[in-house]
Amino acid sequence: MDVSVFQQAKKGNYYCGDSYYYEETDDGFICALADGLGSGEYAKESSHAVIQAIEHNKDVSLDQLIKICNQELIGKRGVVLGMLKVDYHSHTFSFTSIGNVGVMTITSSGEKKRSIPNSGYLAGYPRPFKVTKGQLENHLVFILFSDGVNDRDLSSKYFMMKEVHQITETFESICGTNEKDDTTLIAIKYTE
Repeated sequence: MDVSVFQQAKKGNYYCGDSYYYEETDDGFICALADGLGSGEYAKESSHAVIQAIEHNKDVSLDQLIKICNQELIGKRGVVLGMLKVDYHSHTFSFTSIGNVGVMTITSSGEKKRSIPNSGYLAGYPRPFKVTKGQLENHLVFILFSDGVNDRDLSSKYFMMKEVHQITETFESICGTNEKDDTTLIAIKYTE
């Protein structure tokens, strides 16, 4: 996996309320993006708690991870969350998205598919969610993004670039600082 990340706090904020984590092993890959509700220090506290829970429990299923994340949020602000898991042995991927953290796939032929996230947010109580599964293919690109990335950005041609670093660098140069929200864009490319 080749990974590139662009992250920026909302204009005027010291803390970014978005947190992310990714790790690759011989068996697979996991990536998570959590966006704490609101912005600033308390949003960061919630998103960071969820990411730490995922990091410490990365080998369990996405279903179990959601339950663990909910437990971490008792007494804290909620989060919206997107997670991706890849299994190299079965050549499959699965992802889930709750709230306005988006997940998009782009095939080597340029076909873009954007998942529709489940509504709501995690805040210490059970939420309905779905897990989407698919087959890996060479040069498949995954994009995870927080709500600082807008629909106009997602329709831009720079998502068709072949290298993930080009995607995030072009995004940064075109979109600049978001005055309304924290922004995180994670571009991931699978190569056999």
